[in-house]
Amino acid sequence: MGNHNQGSDVSNRITEEQAEKISRQIKLLIFLLVVVPIILIVIFVEFRLRSIAGSIPYQTPSLRDEARMEVDALPWHPVEGQRLYVPAYSHVYHQKGEPYPLTVTLNIRNTDDTNEIAITSARYFDTAGKELRSLLKKPLRLAPLAATEFVIARDDKMGGAGASFIVEWQAGTKVTQPVVETVMVDTTNTQGLSFIAPAVVLSEGVYTQNDEAAQ
Repeated sequence: MGNHNQGSDVSNRITEEQAEKISRQIKLLIFLLVVVPIILIVIFVEFRLRSIAGSIPYQTPSLRDEARMEVDALPWHPVEGQRLYVPAYSHVYHQKGEPYPLTVTLNIRNTDDTNEIAITSARYFDTAGKELRSLLKKPLRLAPLAATEFVIARDDKMGGAGASFIVEWQAGTKVTQPVVETVMVDTTNTQGLSFIAPAVVLSEGVYTQNDEAAQ
């Protein structure tokens, strides 16, 4: 009777060992057929994205060339223009009201496919409405469909959550209205943050620096 029980125990142990062996083999098979291909796909996709990103031509912010050229004086008499207010957020608040700094890009696009425009003024203001600096020393001509941008770095915290730009543009003929907006971005954490704020028209018509001095 005792020998029979011992034989049964040995048989059970062999069966358990076989089951564990089969289980390990199944897990290894799943790892080789499922997990490893996923890892290889992720590595391949990341490599391709880096390759694509590396092949994209890089242009420094506020690039100046034939399509985006500063001039001492406008080459034509202005017949129309606008003064625009553009919201900016050098930081937003998160969690318990802690500031979350952002990189701000002011983007100005000439949407007219035939005529140029000129950006005559672009000024940066803080949350209290105090002018921090002017982004232009001279008027900036934008060729048809050309665009320009101005960047407020992430570590530039002077603007605050209620920062803004005042942008003024003019044209020597009737043109389609340019697109002016700010893009706020941060990618320092595992989850990126980005959003856009469009410009608001404050006034229409030709605006000169003499008008500004009179105010």
